[in-house]
Formats: sequence, structure tokens, C-alpha cells
Amino acid sequence: QVQLMESGGGSVQAGGSLRLSCSSNGFNGAVDSMGWFRQIPGKDREGVAVVYLRYGITYYGDFVKGRFTIAEDTPTSVYLQMNDLTAEDTAVYYCVAGQGGGSWDRLFRYKYWGQGTQVTVSS
Repeated sequence: QVQLMESGGGSVQAGGSLRLSCSSNGFNGAVDSMGWFRQIPGKDREGVAVVYLRYGITYYGDFVKGRFTIAEDTPTSVYLQMNDLTAEDTAVYYCVAGQGGGSWDRLFRYKYWGQGTQVTVSS
């Protein structure tokens, strides 16, 4: 069974930074991409950043605006460096892993989800 383990969430002031990490116990070829979604209360989950593992191709949500960077640490782990955080970034952040076609930011691509980690940015 694939499991995703998240770390690095917490509370920061506006303008600060956080680094989220996600590690898996291995995919055995069942995953082509990993990344992060987030959920703000009352809103749908939205894609934050995804990296396609074999090729290092990355995608970011429009709201990121150059502030975040996603990258592989190992073939089965990634990090998300978040800089210049604002109160609008407050959300639960979920590590995701999946495969297949469709746009990178569609929920149906991702079979595996972490339990979520809270990010709170105070203004």
C-alpha cells in the first residue's frame, strides 16, 4: 500500500517562508507525478505545484506567482519551498501522487493523498 508522509507545516507571519516535504514508501512504477494540493475552508481543493518525476517538468497554480518551488529529493520524495507567504495561503496542504493523462491540476489524476498539513500565515 502506498503511503505519503508530510512534514514542514506550521505557522508563520506574512512574508515568511516554509518548506514542506513529502516522502513515500515507493510506487513500483505506479506513479508519474507528485505534488501538492491545498484546501481553503469553503473552497474546492486546488493544485499548488506538481513535478513529473521522470522528466522534472513542473507546474504551478496561477496564484503562486513565482513564490514557490517544487523539486524532487529522491525518486519517491519531493519538497515545496514556499516564500513570501500571505494570509491567502492559509490552508491545509496535501501531498499527492498519481499518473495518467489530463491536466496536472485535476483531482482525478491523483490516487494517493497524504493526511494533510496545516499552513497558517498571520497578517
